[in-house]
Amino acid sequence: MRERRPTVWAVGAVMAAALFWSSSYAVTKRVLEDVGPLSTGAIRFTLAALLLGVTVRLSRRRPARPDPRQRRQLHLSGFLGITVYFILENVGVDLSTASDASLIVATYPLMTMLVELVLFRTRMPLPRVAGVLLATAGAFLVVRNGAEVGGGSRWLGDVLLLLGGLAWAGYNVLGKQASAGQDAMSVTYHQTLAGAAGFLLASLLEAGDWRMPDATASSLLVYLAVACSVGGFLLYNYGLRRMASSVAVNILNLVPVFGVVGAVVINGETIRLAQVAGGVIIVIGVALGMVERGRGAEAKPDAGGSEPSGTVAARAAAQAGPAGQAGPAVPVPGEPGAAAPAAYGVHDVHDGVR
Repeated sequence: MRERRPTVWAVGAVMAAALFWSSSYAVTKRVLEDVGPLSTGAIRFTLAALLLGVTVRLSRRRPARPDPRQRRQLHLSGFLGITVYFILENVGVDLSTASDASLIVATYPLMTMLVELVLFRTRMPLPRVAGVLLATAGAFLVVRNGAEVGGGSRWLGDVLLLLGGLAWAGYNVLGKQASAGQDAMSVTYHQTLAGAAGFLLASLLEAGDWRMPDATASSLLVYLAVACSVGGFLLYNYGLRRMASSVAVNILNLVPVFGVVGAVVINGETIRLAQVAGGVIIVIGVALGMVERGRGAEAKPDAGGSEPSGTVAARAAAQAGPAGQAGPAVPVPGEPGAAAPAAYGVHDVHDGVR
């Protein structure tokens, strides 16, 4: 199959998604000064679930309703990829720094590959193995730098962010199975709904500290929900439908770069040489790990020349990671989130929804 030539609009959409998802770490760091990590997640994903629910209801092409078994799997994956993942991310960012989070989250796609290897004996070509080893070395540099500069608290935050990668990987594996035959928007909606419900219950642990957030924190919470959790997901999938998946994934390598810049500009964080070195190694490792995966994806088109329904959500979740995700069906991470990072986060859509 001839590789699709990405349009300027498609590339711009994926870059915008990467920018939204990468900003979620610095924005979350600022929000956590005024709102607890569990309450931040509850507000963010409740707003995202409401927006997605309205979008699904108003859609001219109403997606097919998943069967009961699929709904259970989607809700479980949403709880794992949104509630569990973002609790670890929010607490990790609170203890560590936004720049550390941006760099560590870049290793999540490779963590997903390792989980697939353990559970499904998926073959890992040599470039992918090299990518995993490089990204692991880069993450070690970032975490060690955090321990040296910030002491035990920052080190613990970095470790929680790494554990979040395992939760994100589990979400991807489960979500991929549950999304078969489903439209990406429907997958994201059901996962975000379950994740928001889990966060609402968890936020009760902070009930004694609840207070009305100030105007800045409130506006940033709306930004996380609208731009990172929903907007990033929609932009990423717009671009993904118009370019090769390997091209989209390579563009998402900008997430940690944008994230570190955002941490410096928004939070005034200082970046040390060890962080820069670790980030560069991680990005190289992720790029190596994706090379073979991207070629394989292009080699298997469906009979009609377009993707089957539901594969956008599954592929975006597996490749992008939470940053942002409208719920990691996403991340991108910030945003793993639903079908996209969420990013990185298709969370943030995806985050998952990032």
